[in-house]
Amino acid sequence: MKNKLSINLMLLLIGASFVLMTSCLSIPKSATVIKDFDASKYVGTWYEIARIDFKHERNLSNTTAQYSLKDNGDIKVVNSGFNYLKNEWTQREGNAKFRGAKNIGALKVSFFGPFYSGYNIYALDKEYKYVLIGGKNYDYLWILSREKSIPNHVKQHYLRIASDFGYNVNDLLWVEHDKNNPYLQ
Repeated sequence: MKNKLSINLMLLLIGASFVLMTSCLSIPKSATVIKDFDASKYVGTWYEIARIDFKHERNLSNTTAQYSLKDNGDIKVVNSGFNYLKNEWTQREGNAKFRGAKNIGALKVSFFGPFYSGYNIYALDKEYKYVLIGGKNYDYLWILSREKSIPNHVKQHYLRIASDFGYNVNDLLWVEHDKNNPYLQ
């Protein structure tokens, strides 16, 4: 009986470890990432133009992401936004790592210690002004810009890409940028 319990516990731990290790590698089946990524051009401040809302950004407007290179090759991520229900600014720091080659837009990001999730760069213009990012599944999608708005032709192009990948673009929340973010450096 004790031996059977030990085996079951070991199998459970192996299964849980496998799930944790592979969960950050996820990307929706029909999606592809960019192949010519340059992290040194990507760093800096990005304004969140649209997102599929989820619990960690719920009730936030004026959301931004700031990326900077770390000495170990990782990317420091600092997300901030204004919680309009609490009438206060919030900030969260995380870490992004490449899942493979550093010129491929397939990363994983964590804001909670050892738990990483997919960060997939689907589209990025040559000047690194606009980006379309998806997560591990169809519940996570973002459009970011170096400015507080994007041209309509970029918006339509990114919506078409996301839709072709299987995202329901009607689920996107369009973010307001009507306040000065005190966290921007």
